[in-house]
Amino acid sequence: MKKHLLWLLFLCTSILSAQEYFPKDDGVKTPNNKTIAFTKATIYITPTNVIKNGTLLVKNGKVVNVGRSVSIPKDAQIVNLEGKNIYPSFIDAYTDFGIAKPKRQRGNPNASPQYEPERKGYYWNDHIRPETNPIADFKFDAKKAKDLLKAGFGVVNTHMQDGIIRGNGLLVSLNTQTTNAYRVLEDKSAQYLSFTKSNKSRQMYPGSLMGSIALLRQTYNDADWYLKGNTKNKDLALEALDRNKNLPQIFYAGSKINAFRADKIGDEFGIQYTIVGGGDEFERINDVRATNATFIIPINFRAAYDVSNPYLAQHVSLHDMRKWNQEPTNPKVLAENGVTFSLTTHSLKKVDDFTKNIQKAIKYGLDKTKALEALTTVPAKILGKSNIGNLQTGSYANFLITSGDIFDPKTTLYENWTLGDKNVINDMNVKDIAGNYALALNGKTYDLSITGKGAKQKGALKLDDKKVKSKFSFKDGWIFMSIPSENDATKFNRLTAKITDSPVILGKVINEFGNESQWSAAKTIKKDDKKSKDKNKKDNNSTPTVLPVSYPNVGFGLAQQPKQETILFKNATVWTGEKEGNLENTDVLIKNGKIAKIGKNISAGGAKTIDATGKFVTAGIIDEHSHIATTSVNEWAQNSTAEVTIEDVVDPNDVNIYRNLAGGVTSIQILHGSANPIGGRSAIIKLKWGENADNLIYNNTPKFIKFALGENVKQSRSRNGTRFPQTRMGVEQMYIDYFTRAKQYDAKKKSGQAYRKDAELETLAEIINKERFISCHSYVQSEINMLMKVAEKFDFNINTFTHILEGYKVADKMKEHGVGGSTFSDWWAYKYEVNDAIPYNAAIMHNQGVTVAINSDDAEMSRRLNQEAAKTVKYGGMSEEEAWKMVTLNPAKLLHIDNKVGSLKVGKDADVVLWNTNPLSVYAKPLKTIIEGRTYFDIDADLAKREAIKAERSKLENMMLHEKINGGKVQPPSKRVKELFHCETLK
Repeated sequence: MKKHLLWLLFLCTSILSAQEYFPKDDGVKTPNNKTIAFTKATIYITPTNVIKNGTLLVKNGKVVNVGRSVSIPKDAQIVNLEGKNIYPSFIDAYTDFGIAKPKRQRGNPNASPQYEPERKGYYWNDHIRPETNPIADFKFDAKKAKDLLKAGFGVVNTHMQDGIIRGNGLLVSLNTQTTNAYRVLEDKSAQYLSFTKSNKSRQMYPGSLMGSIALLRQTYNDADWYLKGNTKNKDLALEALDRNKNLPQIFYAGSKINAFRADKIGDEFGIQYTIVGGGDEFERINDVRATNATFIIPINFRAAYDVSNPYLAQHVSLHDMRKWNQEPTNPKVLAENGVTFSLTTHSLKKVDDFTKNIQKAIKYGLDKTKALEALTTVPAKILGKSNIGNLQTGSYANFLITSGDIFDPKTTLYENWTLGDKNVINDMNVKDIAGNYALALNGKTYDLSITGKGAKQKGALKLDDKKVKSKFSFKDGWIFMSIPSENDATKFNRLTAKITDSPVILGKVINEFGNESQWSAAKTIKKDDKKSKDKNKKDNNSTPTVLPVSYPNVGFGLAQQPKQETILFKNATVWTGEKEGNLENTDVLIKNGKIAKIGKNISAGGAKTIDATGKFVTAGIIDEHSHIATTSVNEWAQNSTAEVTIEDVVDPNDVNIYRNLAGGVTSIQILHGSANPIGGRSAIIKLKWGENADNLIYNNTPKFIKFALGENVKQSRSRNGTRFPQTRMGVEQMYIDYFTRAKQYDAKKKSGQAYRKDAELETLAEIINKERFISCHSYVQSEINMLMKVAEKFDFNINTFTHILEGYKVADKMKEHGVGGSTFSDWWAYKYEVNDAIPYNAAIMHNQGVTVAINSDDAEMSRRLNQEAAKTVKYGGMSEEEAWKMVTLNPAKLLHIDNKVGSLKVGKDADVVLWNTNPLSVYAKPLKTIIEGRTYFDIDADLAKREAIKAERSKLENMMLHEKINGGKVQPPSKRVKELFHCETLK
């Protein structure tokens, strides 16, 4: 079978010469080597090199000459294109043309998960498929080719859209008059990547976006190790990856945030990907520009929402409404910011929409030269091809003949030539007779309206504003029309006319009796038509109203990042969280993003002074255990996933960041879920609403990882769980096994010997070396004891037991081990292993000397952590000061960031909250939430934003109603429900 495929590959790559000696039994064999000269045209050799009254000379499918003074061979066929334009045919650099995507395998939902790969001799993960060569699967799609030719495309780059590393692609001409032997211009045009698993395999890993990212990193590391000759086994996938490394690398991201993630991987391994975007790049254009990547951009602009029902309209988010309004500006914004991009038909439901959408993008400000570059020279450069996308001598004869400006809606595309063969789109010899006419027949005047283009022009007839049933056709320059007789509707007058250059159509009519007479039709311009034309001209020339982008581009987003201020709070009750305790009638000065002074009667020139009389100033709340602001939470498909990190999937657009700020939260640890004993690494972030993902993450962030114990990791509630471990005993043995291997790995690394870089074991070695800290999901005392003993066996400490609802049973042992506890205030009995939980847990651990924090593990609860802390006063008699530390200083200590945040101390970061009253009160509200001297939440600004959102929605709804009333496309309202992640969420 392999030999057969290799032979096919050889045929397809060498067939251009092989065809010359193939016998031909179905006709003559003499090749058509005719030279064709296209003269007197405006020729776009490239988008920026345009000649008027030029000649294009074509022979054997190539451009042999082009210019103003081209010598035309005597035997050349001459085509006079006076008044017409010639452009290079378009190139689509990202398609699946002719290559069917494999369907996902349907399995028994009760079947055991598949953890091992199905293939032998390839990489250990089935979703890495760089060896894929789609030449054997390629089938030329004549129907789709016809649609693409109509849209102006002459060449497409296609591949198998399946897998994380997808293999190479094919560069294909859309010539419908030849075979694949000539159509396939390149059988290894690029290598393709994505974050999406293959449909060909049921292998579970990766089960999340962060798993896909980690797998890509490990694949590159393993390829480097393999190619240095360090393994005994044969790996056909890694060998293919090496063969493909010099091809263009095209990464399907599908959104701006995934584009940033892909670019970071590329930067790490010295690869500059070409990135397939999502059309939302305008929302973070500075970050897009910073990637230095070339983008392939879809132009699948969404239709307006049908908001005629005001109650259903409420389901549409402001973000979605904005995107309808703003998306058409994306190409313009990219061009104006110096981002190189091509355009693609990818993700369009109909190729027919491409032309309309590019015209819309131009109406919204895209420069026409940039548009032409995005369809010709840029995709050619992406693919490393100099013989397509232009009409220079030696290039393929792929070109368009048009009546005028290619992007003008009134322009007619006549022909699309591919490899020197003509594809007629609209017959250029057919005259354009569209318009309104006064048709004189038998003493009566009819209104004749002719619409459409080329051979598809059609007519409609009225008499005294009443529609007249008639049959109209226009073919080979002749009009044929049948009109019912006035006296007998079953009999007809048959009209014919030859179209000439005369402004009046003159013809003959044969009536129902066979008598012949004449008819005529003169073009008219009605007042209504003139008004309509003036209106259309005005509409076409008018600049559309585009609402401004915010950061993030949602209702509560910021028009710009808040500026760092010098702020002086006067006469506040200040809860320092330090040895000074709670201070009455005290001032706090914030300067240069730091706490500058705390005391009485402070003055500061130029400071913004806030009268805080009767109000409270505290450090910002810190949530030690959160799952907001992330795109995925659990890499659940293996029992150990130390190689993954939440930092790869931080989501700065999550509105829960803003909601947490409204609750006084300034920092959080985004933890991996609890699906496996060894989970992924954490992200510790500041809630700098409006910043990008990288700017949320702490500088020099402490290294953390999530471990888990109990029911979740042994799959107690899984109906088909077979993954090791299945018991609590197995969990212990798994930890010992992994740490033993990590110790051996670390020893080899430190010895100076060559070693295979393993992200998983690197992370576990960091734990042994006390460079990374463990936050462990835990409930039952026996397992808590077990993990502390395992840690002591390998000479390190557990940093934090999170949840720890039986912590009160082992608080003395926790103190002795040196581990902290991050718990719920009063959650219990939500599953079996929580039956022994009590609300006094936090106080008991605290009284034993354990550093205790109260966490949320919930997007809703995290907004009210001040109230959760207050519960420890009720349950356990904690002082207000110590209760408050459980959501400020104590979680800061557990996260090793207490040198920066967690209390009000001179020199610490100015992460500060101004409260209207005692923060432990159920009536407490943050008035301002400040991070490093920048105000990210202000209650008065919040109220103003609510009114602004209401006004903006109303404006957008009226714009959408206008779109609908004027015949534009609309779609039904739809509601996007954001999933709130928890420890158990498998995503």
